[in-house]
Amino acid sequence: MITNTAFTSLLLRLALAGGFLSAVASRTGLWGKQSSGWHAFLHYTAQVNSFMPMAAIPTIAIITTILETLLGCLLLLGYKTNITALVAGILTLLFALAMAYSSGWKEVLDYSVLAFSAGAFLLSSLPTYRWSLDYLLQH
Repeated sequence: MITNTAFTSLLLRLALAGGFLSAVASRTGLWGKQSSGWHAFLHYTAQVNSFMPMAAIPTIAIITTILETLLGCLLLLGYKTNITALVAGILTLLFALAMAYSSGWKEVLDYSVLAFSAGAFLLSSLPTYRWSLDYLLQH
């Protein structure tokens, strides 16, 4: 039987994974002509992290890309979902705060960063993750 929680868990996992992996695909050129590219991502990273020294921007961009790739893959598989979703919520909340500091709250709201973060925190609080690697390993 499909429960509302099971469907919500699956939908949240796929939406969050898709958001992370699409962003990484764009900055690495995997979306073809629709890609933003690495240079544009570095520029955007500098804008969002306007309070950081310019020398730190490439490191922030690389760490962010690694984290988003890892989180996206783990969410897609449904492995260690509660921990992965919690880290995703924290990462996106930090992104929202940096974005708000550098550009104001309108951009945070326009890009639904708080909704993304809240979805990750909600996913981290669910009791079970049917249709996930977590579920398969437990049963």
